[in-house]
Amino acid sequence: MNFRAQQAVNKRKTIGLLVGMAVLVWLVVYAALTYFGTTTAGIVPIAVGIALISVWGSYYGADKLVITMTGAKLIQESDNPKLFNLIHEVTIASGLPMPKVAVVVDTAPNAFATGRNPEHALIAFTTGILEAMDRDQLQGVIAHEMAHVANRDTLVSAVAATTAGAIAILSDMLTRMMWFGGGRERDRDSNGNPIALILSLVILILAPLAAMLLKSAISRKRESLADATAVAFTRNPAGLRSALEVLAADSTVVRQKSTAVAHIWIESPLDGKSVSKLFSTHPPIQERIAVLKAMESLT
Repeated sequence: MNFRAQQAVNKRKTIGLLVGMAVLVWLVVYAALTYFGTTTAGIVPIAVGIALISVWGSYYGADKLVITMTGAKLIQESDNPKLFNLIHEVTIASGLPMPKVAVVVDTAPNAFATGRNPEHALIAFTTGILEAMDRDQLQGVIAHEMAHVANRDTLVSAVAATTAGAIAILSDMLTRMMWFGGGRERDRDSNGNPIALILSLVILILAPLAAMLLKSAISRKRESLADATAVAFTRNPAGLRSALEVLAADSTVVRQKSTAVAHIWIESPLDGKSVSKLFSTHPPIQERIAVLKAMESLT
């Protein structure tokens, strides 16, 4: 499969997963109305409102927030002309505006991109990745990060996080209602069908877990999409493939390992043996390398 086919497949799968999140929201609302009655209708906009405020506030200040959380420092072209030359090459190839550039003082090789749109984008590199990689490898990393900008992955992540957050808040509120009189209203308003009530209860309990799984799956598809889009920019899958091999061979992880920003790194600092693939924000790095090797054979 070439990079264009990979892009198309990952875009379709992302759309499908986002539709799945919307269906999950509908199931939670339906289960709440079935189990508790009509009094829960007012909780839905409250949960959505809380999630919107928390996530979209972070979305609009994504670059500043991530800089603070990762300890990244903005640099100018005079600080690293060779790096800026490579970034200029990729921006010309991609048609994107020049992003802000930052460096994280950390020996672990890694990089990330953030920003609410291409005009407010920022890409950052650890000192470790700048030292460990040659020109072609670094170009592949830059193309991957610029691909996240081009594909508006910060926006997609914000939509997924808002939906998952709303489901978690709604489920938490409804769980509390179970302990504070929700059953009396349920007995008045529901049809009393025991199977429907049990099914609704199961949905309310499992919905936050399902939302987390869907959110992680969306993140993995966006990483795969960024790999394919990077190849579209450079026409050189070997560069990114070689860069990922360097990352796979290195066992160090960045000091900033917060779950809030783990998904933005090119290699997640949290995705190890202790993390199930279902909850990983990135596809296994060996799978990414294998896909890029397959693309090399077609170029």
